[in-house]
Amino acid sequence: MAIKKESKIAEKSFEFALKIIQLYKELQADNEFLISKQLLRSGTSIGANVQKSSAAFSKKRFRTQNIKRIKRSKRNQILATIIT
Repeated sequence: MAIKKESKIAEKSFEFALKIIQLYKELQADNEFLISKQLLRSGTSIGANVQKSSAAFSKKRFRTQNIKRIKRSKRNQILATIIT
């Protein structure tokens, strides 16, 4: 059951990354270079953290990776607020 939940998270983080990439391209076209690069880094790293946490060898490492994922999500919320 945990595998299905993790794959759902992986799927959603991948979809989110695709949306972030599209937004990045739009911001680049509008000459918003600084924020767009930060948004791209933090938005696409969520998926990487999902992959790392699913490969964790211990519960402690799994929690650490999930905390990183949450922090990246919060950073994306802040960047989205700044952009709008």
